[in-house]
Amino acid sequence: MTVRGHVFDLMLLLVITALVGACAKAPPQALGTLEYDRITLPSPAAERIVAIDVREGERVAAGRTLLQLDPSHTGAELAVADALARQQREVLRELEVGPRKEEIARARADLAAAVATARQARANHERLQSLTGKEYVSVADLDRARAAAGSADGAVAAARAALDELLHGSRPEQIAQAKAALASAEAQVAAQRVLLGKLDVIAPRGGLIDSIPYKLGDQAPVGAPLAILLVGDAPYARIYVPEPQRAKVRVGSRVRVFVDGREQPFDGRIRLIRSEPVFTPYYALVGDDAVRLSFIAEVALGADAADLPAGLPLHVELPGAVP
Repeated sequence: MTVRGHVFDLMLLLVITALVGACAKAPPQALGTLEYDRITLPSPAAERIVAIDVREGERVAAGRTLLQLDPSHTGAELAVADALARQQREVLRELEVGPRKEEIARARADLAAAVATARQARANHERLQSLTGKEYVSVADLDRARAAAGSADGAVAAARAALDELLHGSRPEQIAQAKAALASAEAQVAAQRVLLGKLDVIAPRGGLIDSIPYKLGDQAPVGAPLAILLVGDAPYARIYVPEPQRAKVRVGSRVRVFVDGREQPFDGRIRLIRSEPVFTPYYALVGDDAVRLSFIAEVALGADAADLPAGLPLHVELPGAVP
Protein backbone atom coordinates (compact mmCIF):
# COMPACT_ATOMS: atom_id res chain seq x y z
CA MET A 1 0.00 0.00 0.00
CA THR A 2 1.28 3.43 -0.94
CA VAL A 3 1.92 6.27 1.44
CA ARG A 4 -1.09 8.08 -0.02
CA GLY A 5 -3.24 5.07 0.88
CA HIS A 6 -2.01 5.09 4.47
CA VAL A 7 -2.78 8.81 4.78
CA PHE A 8 -6.26 8.26 3.35
CA ASP A 9 -6.94 5.45 5.82
CA LEU A 10 -5.75 7.61 8.71
CA MET A 11 -7.95 10.53 7.67
CA LEU A 12 -10.91 8.19 7.27
CA LEU A 13 -10.33 6.86 10.79
CA LEU A 14 -10.20 10.37 12.22
CA VAL A 15 -13.42 11.33 10.45
CA ILE A 16 -15.19 8.24 11.74
CA THR A 17 -13.94 8.93 15.28
CA ALA A 18 -15.17 12.53 15.09
CA LEU A 19 -18.55 11.42 13.78
CA VAL A 20 -18.92 8.86 16.56
CA GLY A 21 -17.99 11.47 19.15
CA ALA A 22 -20.47 13.93 17.69
CA CYS A 23 -23.22 11.35 17.70
CA ALA A 24 -22.53 10.37 21.30
CA LYS A 25 -25.24 11.60 23.58
CA ALA A 26 -24.18 14.41 25.89
CA PRO A 27 -24.38 13.51 29.58
CA PRO A 28 -27.47 14.83 31.38
CA GLN A 29 -26.92 17.92 33.45
CA ALA A 30 -28.42 19.56 36.49
CA LEU A 31 -28.35 23.34 36.67
CA GLY A 32 -28.18 25.50 39.74
CA THR A 33 -26.31 28.24 41.57
CA LEU A 34 -23.62 28.64 44.19
CA GLU A 35 -24.94 29.22 47.69
CA TYR A 36 -23.67 29.68 51.24
CA ASP A 37 -25.31 28.62 54.49
CA ARG A 38 -27.05 31.69 55.89
CA ILE A 39 -27.44 32.70 59.52
CA THR A 40 -30.03 35.34 60.34
CA LEU A 41 -29.58 37.27 63.58
CA PRO A 42 -33.01 38.54 64.70
CA SER A 43 -33.69 41.57 66.84
CA PRO A 44 -34.18 40.50 70.51
CA ALA A 45 -36.04 43.71 71.43
CA ALA A 46 -37.62 46.69 69.73
CA GLU A 47 -34.79 49.04 70.62
CA ARG A 48 -32.93 51.67 68.63
CA ILE A 49 -29.64 50.74 66.93
CA VAL A 50 -26.93 52.83 68.59
CA ALA A 51 -23.81 51.33 66.96
CA ILE A 52 -22.90 49.31 63.86
CA ASP A 53 -19.37 47.92 64.07
CA VAL A 54 -19.15 46.10 60.71
CA ARG A 55 -20.02 46.72 57.08
CA GLU A 56 -21.59 44.56 54.40
CA GLY A 57 -19.07 42.32 52.65
CA GLU A 58 -16.72 42.23 55.64
CA ARG A 59 -15.47 38.88 56.92
CA VAL A 60 -15.79 38.53 60.68
CA ALA A 61 -14.66 35.98 63.25
CA ALA A 62 -16.90 34.16 65.69
CA GLY A 63 -17.66 36.31 68.75
CA ARG A 64 -17.25 39.62 66.95
CA THR A 65 -19.74 42.33 67.95
CA LEU A 66 -21.72 43.31 64.87
CA LEU A 67 -24.05 46.00 66.21
CA GLN A 68 -25.53 47.27 69.45
CA LEU A 69 -29.05 48.18 70.55
CA ASP A 70 -29.95 50.86 73.10
CA PRO A 71 -29.78 49.21 76.57
CA SER A 72 -31.54 51.98 78.54
CA HIS A 73 -35.04 50.51 78.66
CA THR A 74 -33.93 46.93 79.22
CA GLY A 75 -31.47 48.06 81.90
CA ALA A 76 -34.28 49.85 83.75
CA GLU A 77 -36.49 46.76 83.57
CA LEU A 78 -33.61 44.71 84.95
CA ALA A 79 -33.28 47.13 87.88
CA VAL A 80 -37.02 46.83 88.61
CA ALA A 81 -36.90 43.04 88.46
CA ASP A 82 -33.86 42.98 90.73
CA ALA A 83 -35.61 45.20 93.29
CA LEU A 84 -38.67 42.94 93.30
CA ALA A 85 -36.43 39.93 93.81
CA ARG A 86 -34.77 41.58 96.81
CA GLN A 87 -38.19 42.38 98.25
CA GLN A 88 -39.36 38.78 97.87
CA ARG A 89 -36.10 37.57 99.43
CA GLU A 90 -36.72 39.71 102.54
CA VAL A 91 -40.34 38.54 102.76
CA LEU A 92 -39.15 34.93 102.78
CA ARG A 93 -36.51 35.71 105.40
CA GLU A 94 -39.15 37.36 107.62
CA LEU A 95 -41.39 34.30 107.40
CA GLU A 96 -38.53 31.92 108.14
CA VAL A 97 -37.29 33.91 111.16
CA GLY A 98 -40.78 34.30 112.61
CA PRO A 99 -42.22 37.11 114.76
CA ARG A 100 -40.04 39.33 116.91
CA LYS A 101 -40.10 38.96 120.69
CA GLU A 102 -41.50 42.51 120.94
CA GLU A 103 -44.52 41.43 118.90
CA ILE A 104 -45.09 38.46 121.15
CA ALA A 105 -44.82 40.69 124.24
CA ARG A 106 -47.36 43.09 122.78
CA ALA A 107 -49.71 40.22 122.03
CA ARG A 108 -49.41 39.00 125.64
CA ALA A 109 -50.19 42.50 126.87
CA ASP A 110 -53.22 42.75 124.59
CA LEU A 111 -54.46 39.41 125.95
CA ALA A 112 -54.00 40.54 129.56
CA ALA A 113 -55.91 43.76 128.86
CA ALA A 114 -58.70 41.84 127.19
CA VAL A 115 -58.90 39.43 130.14
CA ALA A 116 -59.13 42.34 132.60
CA THR A 117 -61.84 44.03 130.58
CA ALA A 118 -63.80 40.77 130.35
CA ARG A 119 -63.48 40.22 134.13
CA GLN A 120 -64.82 43.72 134.77
CA ALA A 121 -67.68 43.23 132.30
CA ARG A 122 -68.71 39.92 133.90
CA ALA A 123 -68.58 41.44 137.38
CA ASN A 124 -70.79 44.32 136.27
CA HIS A 125 -73.24 41.91 134.66
CA GLU A 126 -73.40 39.74 137.81
CA ARG A 127 -73.96 42.81 140.02
CA LEU A 128 -76.82 44.07 137.89
CA GLN A 129 -78.32 40.60 137.68
CA SER A 130 -78.43 40.37 141.48
CA LEU A 131 -80.50 43.56 141.60
CA THR A 132 -83.15 42.50 139.12
CA GLY A 133 -85.34 40.86 141.80
CA LYS A 134 -85.60 44.11 143.74
CA GLU A 135 -86.42 46.06 140.57
CA TYR A 136 -83.43 48.37 141.07
CA VAL A 137 -82.23 47.89 137.46
CA SER A 138 -84.08 47.85 134.17
CA VAL A 139 -84.15 44.94 131.76
CA ALA A 140 -82.41 47.06 129.13
CA ASP A 141 -79.48 47.80 131.42
CA LEU A 142 -79.16 44.12 132.22
CA ASP A 143 -79.15 43.23 128.53
CA ARG A 144 -76.43 45.79 127.80
CA ALA A 145 -74.30 44.41 130.63
CA ARG A 146 -74.75 40.86 129.33
CA ALA A 147 -73.77 41.95 125.81
CA ALA A 148 -70.71 43.80 127.09
CA ALA A 149 -69.60 40.71 128.99
CA GLY A 150 -70.00 38.54 125.89
CA SER A 151 -68.12 41.04 123.73
CA ALA A 152 -65.30 41.14 126.26
CA ASP A 153 -65.09 37.34 126.24
CA GLY A 154 -64.84 37.45 122.42
CA ALA A 155 -62.03 39.98 122.60
CA VAL A 156 -60.18 37.65 124.97
CA ALA A 157 -60.53 34.77 122.53
CA ALA A 158 -59.28 36.92 119.64
CA ALA A 159 -56.28 38.18 121.64
CA ARG A 160 -55.41 34.61 122.71
CA ALA A 161 -55.62 33.40 119.05
CA ALA A 162 -53.36 36.23 117.91
CA LEU A 163 -50.79 35.29 120.55
CA ASP A 164 -50.98 31.60 119.58
CA GLU A 165 -50.41 32.53 115.93
CA LEU A 166 -47.25 34.41 116.81
CA LEU A 167 -46.02 31.62 119.05
CA HIS A 168 -46.51 28.96 116.36
CA GLY A 169 -44.65 31.04 113.74
CA SER A 170 -45.20 31.03 109.96
CA ARG A 171 -47.18 28.27 108.26
CA PRO A 172 -45.26 25.93 105.90
CA GLU A 173 -47.63 26.92 103.12
CA GLN A 174 -46.72 30.60 103.54
CA ILE A 175 -43.03 29.80 103.37
CA ALA A 176 -43.58 27.66 100.26
CA GLN A 177 -45.50 30.49 98.57
CA ALA A 178 -42.76 32.97 99.46
CA LYS A 179 -40.11 30.63 98.02
CA ALA A 180 -42.11 30.28 94.79
CA ALA A 181 -42.52 34.05 94.52
CA LEU A 182 -38.79 34.53 95.07
CA ALA A 183 -37.94 31.92 92.42
CA SER A 184 -40.24 33.68 89.94
CA ALA A 185 -38.66 37.06 90.69
CA GLU A 186 -35.14 35.67 90.30
CA ALA A 187 -36.08 34.02 87.00
CA GLN A 188 -37.36 37.37 85.77
CA VAL A 189 -34.05 38.95 86.73
CA ALA A 190 -32.17 36.24 84.83
CA ALA A 191 -34.36 36.71 81.78
CA GLN A 192 -33.83 40.47 81.76
CA ARG A 193 -30.09 39.99 82.20
CA VAL A 194 -29.98 37.60 79.23
CA LEU A 195 -32.01 40.05 77.15
CA LEU A 196 -29.64 42.86 78.10
CA GLY A 197 -26.70 40.75 76.95
CA LYS A 198 -28.41 40.06 73.62
CA LEU A 199 -28.56 43.77 72.84
CA ASP A 200 -24.94 43.37 71.75
CA VAL A 201 -25.46 41.33 68.57
CA ILE A 202 -22.58 38.83 68.35
CA ALA A 203 -21.51 36.71 65.38
CA PRO A 204 -22.15 33.07 66.40
CA ARG A 205 -19.81 31.79 63.68
CA GLY A 206 -17.13 33.22 61.47
CA GLY A 207 -18.40 34.30 58.10
CA LEU A 208 -19.13 37.06 55.63
CA ILE A 209 -21.56 39.90 56.35
CA ASP A 210 -24.11 39.52 53.56
CA SER A 211 -26.64 42.13 54.64
CA ILE A 212 -27.42 44.65 57.38
CA PRO A 213 -31.04 45.60 56.61
CA TYR A 214 -31.34 48.40 59.19
CA LYS A 215 -29.24 51.51 59.59
CA LEU A 216 -27.88 53.43 62.55
CA GLY A 217 -30.78 54.95 64.51
CA ASP A 218 -33.42 52.54 63.16
CA GLN A 219 -35.68 50.70 65.57
CA ALA A 220 -36.32 47.23 64.22
CA PRO A 221 -39.31 45.23 65.52
CA VAL A 222 -38.76 42.10 67.57
CA GLY A 223 -37.66 39.22 65.34
CA ALA A 224 -36.65 41.39 62.39
CA PRO A 225 -33.27 40.43 60.86
CA LEU A 226 -30.52 42.75 62.08
CA ALA A 227 -27.70 40.99 60.21
CA ILE A 228 -27.35 38.09 57.79
CA LEU A 229 -24.14 36.04 57.74
CA LEU A 230 -22.83 33.75 55.03
CA VAL A 231 -20.94 30.98 56.83
CA GLY A 232 -18.90 27.98 55.81
CA ASP A 233 -15.40 27.31 54.52
CA ALA A 234 -16.66 27.10 50.93
CA PRO A 235 -19.94 27.55 49.06
CA TYR A 236 -22.10 24.65 47.97
CA ALA A 237 -23.95 24.05 44.72
CA ARG A 238 -27.74 23.98 44.87
CA ILE A 239 -28.92 22.07 41.84
CA TYR A 240 -32.19 20.78 40.41
CA VAL A 241 -31.97 17.08 39.54
CA PRO A 242 -34.43 16.13 36.76
CA GLU A 243 -36.88 13.43 37.76
CA PRO A 244 -35.58 10.87 35.19
CA GLN A 245 -32.08 11.16 36.71
CA ARG A 246 -33.18 11.01 40.35
CA ALA A 247 -32.70 7.26 40.67
CA LYS A 248 -29.07 7.52 39.52
CA VAL A 249 -28.06 10.09 42.12
CA ARG A 250 -27.82 9.58 45.86
CA VAL A 251 -26.20 11.19 48.86
CA GLY A 252 -22.44 10.69 48.73
CA SER A 253 -22.24 10.55 44.92
CA ARG A 254 -19.23 12.31 43.43
CA VAL A 255 -19.90 14.81 40.66
CA ARG A 256 -18.09 17.44 38.63
CA VAL A 257 -19.30 21.02 39.00
CA PHE A 258 -18.81 23.52 36.18
CA VAL A 259 -19.06 27.14 37.33
CA ASP A 260 -19.58 29.93 34.84
CA GLY A 261 -16.39 31.92 34.44
CA ARG A 262 -14.09 29.07 35.52
CA GLU A 263 -12.51 26.79 32.95
CA GLN A 264 -11.66 23.91 35.25
CA PRO A 265 -14.47 21.94 36.92
CA PHE A 266 -14.62 21.44 40.68
CA ASP A 267 -14.97 18.11 42.40
CA GLY A 268 -18.00 17.82 44.63
CA ARG A 269 -20.02 15.36 46.65
CA ILE A 270 -23.80 15.36 46.95
CA ARG A 271 -24.64 16.00 50.58
CA LEU A 272 -28.43 16.32 50.43
CA ILE A 273 -31.36 15.45 48.17
CA ARG A 274 -34.87 16.61 48.96
CA SER A 275 -37.50 13.89 49.05
CA GLU A 276 -40.28 16.07 47.67
CA PRO A 277 -40.08 17.24 44.03
CA VAL A 278 -40.53 20.81 42.89
CA PHE A 279 -41.14 22.42 39.52
CA THR A 280 -37.95 23.31 37.72
CA PRO A 281 -37.29 27.08 37.92
CA TYR A 282 -36.95 29.07 34.74
CA TYR A 283 -33.15 29.34 34.90
CA ALA A 284 -32.75 25.55 35.21
CA LEU A 285 -34.77 24.56 32.15
CA VAL A 286 -32.97 22.14 29.84
CA GLY A 287 -34.84 20.84 26.81
CA ASP A 288 -37.58 18.40 27.72
CA ASP A 289 -36.93 18.96 31.42
CA ALA A 290 -39.00 22.14 31.18
CA VAL A 291 -42.18 20.17 31.77
CA ARG A 292 -40.78 17.80 34.40
CA LEU A 293 -40.45 17.88 38.12
CA SER A 294 -37.03 18.07 39.71
CA PHE A 295 -35.47 17.38 43.09
CA ILE A 296 -33.39 19.97 44.91
CA ALA A 297 -29.94 18.69 45.83
CA GLU A 298 -26.90 20.23 47.47
CA VAL A 299 -23.33 19.50 46.40
CA ALA A 300 -20.51 20.15 48.87
CA LEU A 301 -17.39 21.67 47.35
CA GLY A 302 -13.81 21.59 48.53
CA ALA A 303 -11.41 24.26 49.71
CA ASP A 304 -10.46 25.07 46.12
CA ALA A 305 -13.88 26.73 45.74
CA ALA A 306 -13.55 28.90 48.85
CA ASP A 307 -13.04 32.12 46.86
CA LEU A 308 -16.16 31.70 44.70
CA PRO A 309 -18.94 34.21 45.34
CA ALA A 310 -22.53 33.21 45.95
CA GLY A 311 -25.05 33.39 43.14
CA LEU A 312 -22.87 32.20 40.24
CA PRO A 313 -24.71 29.88 37.82
CA LEU A 314 -23.35 26.39 37.32
CA HIS A 315 -24.14 22.94 35.98
CA VAL A 316 -23.33 19.46 37.20
CA GLU A 317 -22.75 16.38 35.07
CA LEU A 318 -24.88 13.64 36.57
CA PRO A 319 -23.90 10.44 34.62
CA GLY A 320 -20.35 10.63 35.91
CA ALA A 321 -21.52 10.40 39.51
CA VAL A 322 -20.30 7.34 41.31
CA PRO A 323 -20.74 6.57 45.02
